[in-house]
Amino acid sequence: MKKVPVKEAIGMVLCHDITEIIPGEFKGVAFKKGHIIKEEDVERLLNLGKNNIYIWEVKEGVIHENQAAGRIAKAAIGSHIEITEPKEGKVSLKAKIKGLLKVNIKALEMINDIDEAMFATLHTDIIVNKGMELGGTRIIPLVIEETKIIEIENICKEEGPIIEVLPLNPMKVGIITTGSEVFTGRIEDKFGPVLTKKVEDLNGKVIKQEFAPDDASIISNKIKQLIDLGVDIILTTGGMSVDPDDVTPTGIKNAGANIETYGAPTLPGAMFLLSYIGDVPVLGLPGCVMYCKTTIFDLVLPRLMAGERISKKDIRRLGHGGLCLNCEICIFPNCSFGKW
Repeated sequence: MKKVPVKEAIGMVLCHDITEIIPGEFKGVAFKKGHIIKEEDVERLLNLGKNNIYIWEVKEGVIHENQAAGRIAKAAIGSHIEITEPKEGKVSLKAKIKGLLKVNIKALEMINDIDEAMFATLHTDIIVNKGMELGGTRIIPLVIEETKIIEIENICKEEGPIIEVLPLNPMKVGIITTGSEVFTGRIEDKFGPVLTKKVEDLNGKVIKQEFAPDDASIISNKIKQLIDLGVDIILTTGGMSVDPDDVTPTGIKNAGANIETYGAPTLPGAMFLLSYIGDVPVLGLPGCVMYCKTTIFDLVLPRLMAGERISKKDIRRLGHGGLCLNCEICIFPNCSFGKW
């Protein structure tokens, strides 16, 4: 820092906030830390009683915290992210749309391995709303060597966006509800309304719900009919346990699906099935999806609605954080479920 007469400070960087008080009208920051003094600022500063101010001595190859945070944020963001003006050295990142948050964890860790810089985000693969704060970045000291910022910018360039929001596509969804007791009308279908609401909350639409008894060939034919109808996602419900009459997995396989995984390291949702017919995901949903507020389905569906193709490895890595505590008041996704 250096003490400089106001009239000689034009072009220099202010290193502290300057407060203005107008009795009965205003009290707040007139000039923020990091502000570059302009000629038109001199008169106002003098009126505030500031004959001298403290400024940063700008050295070649060293940049101020506000500029540094702005450069990091600009380099790191991908689609549908906006950045705020620096405040006390920090830049925040906010969602422009409702969508699926994606964080490049590997690249994020590379940035945080660089001394004197930090970057914090929410967990990847959660649904975020428009205007929601997703992350923030700053440097730890008040100034930093520009070489470190350039290193961060190169990481972002080589590794791709560090943080972005993927839009939710208006997917056409088909449902096949299995179970002879529902097919014959002995009990009311409770699965359909639950799935429809979850799909619609993510910008999708259920265009067809079919019912099938516990018959693998009928289930298989219903799947093929939905494929011919042009659906983007197929959800099959019921018949996913290991009882002899639970034949939904067989019906899915017989329809020509490539099974990625039958079983998942999540509770609830261990009997979940993920498969594909071409590019169309065909899911086998266990009964817990009907009566538990949050299950593996809530971890997988948003990614599918954003157009991602999910693999067996993606499901396997859910084990760390795969236990839902079934809290009395559910705060998902602001909890540990599905976080790895």
